[in-house]
Amino acid sequence: MTFYLGVDGGGTKTEFVCSDASGAVVARALTGTTYHLQVGLDEAVARIAHGVDAVCGQLAVAPSELRYAFFGLPAYGEDAAVDPLLNAACGRILGHDRYACDNDMVCGWAGSLACADGINLVAGTGSIGYGERQGLSARVGGWGEMFSDEGSAYWIAIQGLNAFTRMSDGRLVAGPLHSAFVAALDLGSDLDICARVMGEGGMTRDAIAALAPIVVQAAGEGDGHAAAILNRAGEELAQMAQALRYRLKFSESETVLLSWSGGVLTKQDTVRKSFLRALEQQSPYELIAPRHEPGVGAALYAELLERSRATRSTLSTENRGERPALGLNGGYPTEA
Repeated sequence: MTFYLGVDGGGTKTEFVCSDASGAVVARALTGTTYHLQVGLDEAVARIAHGVDAVCGQLAVAPSELRYAFFGLPAYGEDAAVDPLLNAACGRILGHDRYACDNDMVCGWAGSLACADGINLVAGTGSIGYGERQGLSARVGGWGEMFSDEGSAYWIAIQGLNAFTRMSDGRLVAGPLHSAFVAALDLGSDLDICARVMGEGGMTRDAIAALAPIVVQAAGEGDGHAAAILNRAGEELAQMAQALRYRLKFSESETVLLSWSGGVLTKQDTVRKSFLRALEQQSPYELIAPRHEPGVGAALYAELLERSRATRSTLSTENRGERPALGLNGGYPTEA
């Protein structure tokens, strides 16, 4: 049997998906986040190993028997010292070199557009945009929660926390957002929020992102400041799409396939409506409902990479000038 492994790392969880030669999903597993900046490199690698063992156990095969694997990992490509360590660790886990590593943004694009040319935005715990066009690829955003990840759940939560402090001070008129945070975090006094979020044993990145529904709740209760945060989130994500469009050299009149993944755009109506409204005022897009989830996209991409590798090997051996079609978007991705 032929099996392709796709790994979709995220800020909250990591999904492992195996598909067979027909594209059918035959095994799945979940672990916690493999975001090494949060859990550390050793723990991220341990979770990758656990997930690979889990799917291989379901299929009764060894990792070395997987035809090809693609690891989409959080923050991959952003640290020249850590990237080689992650890449090497994946090779040790598999026991072969038939794999590639890249940022998890690729999983969202590969799943949502089934590897077709176009743009995908990921808006979950963090946010990032990725697209491909005729062999050209580009990313936008995803610079990290400290000063980027606009439009993400983390960003929404931070903007909400900021509004809470302003309401507490009297710089903003207190509304439902203030009382929602007090109730959700069981605050004895407003200043207790400092220790709750930043103190010893305070909140991790994903725990802070999990506060975003408080902002959504407050907006639903008529809080104008909360509603403004959600509207701006959608506008920020639309700006990311426009930046990708420019970097991928789509013309202003060209209709671009666009899809998204992550809970913010898929589950939060207010953010999605703001996002779509902003897009309508800009260039033409064809909105595509996600064709597959990111984990399946990772497995699709693993197959595409393997076919590309096989094609290059054949061409090298036979020295032919004509390349057979790969299907999907016909691209030839570069292995990590």
